[in-house]
Amino acid sequence: MKDRAGWVFKGLACLLLIFALVLTYLSLAELLMPETGKTVKKSGKMVVDCSHMDEGYIMVRANKSKKKLKVRISCDVNKEKIVLNYNLNGNGDFEVFPLQFGNRKYAVTLYQNIGGKKYSQEGQVGVKPNMADERRCFLYPNQYVNYDANTACVREAMKMCEGMTEQTRIYQTICDYVKGHFVYDFIKSVTVQPGTLPDIDGCWEKNMGICQDLSAMMIAMLRSQGIPARLTIGTLGSGTYHAWVTAYVNGEEQFYDPTVEVNAGSRNETYTTERFY
Repeated sequence: MKDRAGWVFKGLACLLLIFALVLTYLSLAELLMPETGKTVKKSGKMVVDCSHMDEGYIMVRANKSKKKLKVRISCDVNKEKIVLNYNLNGNGDFEVFPLQFGNRKYAVTLYQNIGGKKYSQEGQVGVKPNMADERRCFLYPNQYVNYDANTACVREAMKMCEGMTEQTRIYQTICDYVKGHFVYDFIKSVTVQPGTLPDIDGCWEKNMGICQDLSAMMIAMLRSQGIPARLTIGTLGSGTYHAWVTAYVNGEEQFYDPTVEVNAGSRNETYTTERFY
């Protein structure tokens, strides 16, 4: 009888383990990740995959090059010309860029360095998405908020929010976690080089980061749980360049500044948005 009971106990334990693994797999399966497709536009040395523009993103790559490459994505918003410049890898690999200004015409231009600060245009295409939800792009990773299913903060978000369905609860759980587990990296704030992208993995591993690291990490966690969130970059009233979180919880815009919440900034600042991803 004891042997039979032991086998029953072991069998139940195995079933519980399998059940837990299935739940984890299903959770990760819901994570939205960019994919290449069959709809591409080519111009010069550039290839633009626009197969999933309805999801709010494009993927861009260039021919392999040892020279610096840049991608410029521009559009008109309320009669104002918006121009966003990105670095592009020279490995010939696709990178993901959001169409964060909604359904309008975008020009995508590739530039290659030809010496010093001079660049030559090496390709240009036009794209025009037709998104049913213009906030959809804020549910996918991109160059500024770069993560996948194996990113540690994403896996932790899956774990801590398991079984939750209400966005308000999910949002607050993630806010509380970031506030309770991370600090501001004051040394990096004065040594970081211009143009450095947010470091989500480094922020997680060290439990500290500068404004863009803390914000991008939190946004990755929110997006993994189906809450649209954008990395907002701009200036404070004091003139300091800064990054913070803008989330859409049940359709309502929510402001959250991780830097302030970890006691490294003032709650009396004013914020001016310059760009967002």
